Amino acid sequence: MSLLAVGMSHRSADVRLLERVTVAGAEVPKVLDELLRCPNVTEVVLVSTCNRVEVYATVEAFHAGLSDVVGVLARHAGTEPAALYDHLYVHYAAAAVEHLFTVAAGLDSMVVGESQILGQVRTAYATAAERGTVGRTLHELVQQALRIGKRVHTDTGLDQVGGSVVSEALADAERVLGGLAGRRALVVGAGSMGGLSAAALRRAGIGSVTIANRSAANGERLAAALVEQGVPARAVVGLGGLRELVAAADVVVSCTGAVGAVLDAEAVAPRTAPLAICDLGMPRDVADGVGDLPGVHVVDLVSLQRRLAEAPSGLDTRRAAEIVAEELRGYLATQRSAEVTPTVTALRRRAAEVVDAELLRLDSRLPDLDPGTRGELARTVRRVVDKLLHTPTVRVKELASGPAGTGYAEALRELFQLDPTKPAAVAAPSEDTP
Repeated sequence: MSLLAVGMSHRSADVRLLERVTVAGAEVPKVLDELLRCPNVTEVVLVSTCNRVEVYATVEAFHAGLSDVVGVLARHAGTEPAALYDHLYVHYAAAAVEHLFTVAAGLDSMVVGESQILGQVRTAYATAAERGTVGRTLHELVQQALRIGKRVHTDTGLDQVGGSVVSEALADAERVLGGLAGRRALVVGAGSMGGLSAAALRRAGIGSVTIANRSAANGERLAAALVEQGVPARAVVGLGGLRELVAAADVVVSCTGAVGAVLDAEAVAPRTAPLAICDLGMPRDVADGVGDLPGVHVVDLVSLQRRLAEAPSGLDTRRAAEIVAEELRGYLATQRSAEVTPTVTALRRRAAEVVDAELLRLDSRLPDLDPGTRGELARTVRRVVDKLLHTPTVRVKELASGPAGTGYAEALRELFQLDPTKPAAVAAPSEDTP
């Protein structure tokens, strides 16, 4: 059983294709169930954000598992698997572990160092655990990734380097408007991205916020939180009156996750005063052509990706990469050592069975041996066997933590005819054993 990571992100595909493959939050449980039904997939976690879709799965075999995963992604996107392969990245075994650790550390994000990805990975794990698609392997792996992500942000200054996609988009809007302080904002969508946007607007000194959302509960909760923090805010249910709401705003942040565009040329009228629209939806919320209207400036994931592509890495990024590499070595060493444990257990059990068999034979040959002598002989034989096995078993665990560790376990199984997968975990001694 090995780990397979299959993904598509802002680095491997354009936004148009990425938005087709993106799995909306409400669809994640269904896609997880479909992935788990694949014949070669035994565990699976799905991470889907505004700029990446990644499947982490334990699979029986590489090629068969890859075909299963890509088939599900293609069906969800309404296309053929062949249309996706050129835009996917695939990692297997240790490389898949390294990729997840890198993602959790924020080193693979559009905004390097952003900490939002940690919450997204945590949410992906929680959803998978709730659906019963996570077993021991992915549970341990994701928990390690979350711990590493927290360590990176604690031990480096990467948080200050990064920020988030939201903060970068609003920084562009701030440049267009000459500042956000005292401005009127419209946030379309009250999910997690909407909440982040509202918080960022508040920190920027926004004058007022209107929350437009299809359902009442989330919008009202977000508006109430802003009011409590001293920002005038109100919630509007439904997206039918967007034209009037947009006309009254200076900056619009849209992040609904809707399948089609929610802001088109009819909803956004030409302006004399500038209007900044931040389209953070995946798929996109803003229709083509809106950015061509007079006075309207659209910031979307495409423009953000273009601007951030050449961002400098800096010392903090290099230190974060060193932490990931260090943690990866430790994790892989632990996994290799754990893999040899069943073989060591089988060897010791085999030795104990041989000792028991020989002591029984001694009883049959010397039935008059007094109990004290018999007990001392038994203890002596067991001590000898334990001492003979101690150094090789300790050493094989040490050797197993190295890159070629699996070979030592295989040698033990071959030399002593061990089968750790059987209940007895040993091969039965032959009939002609002396």
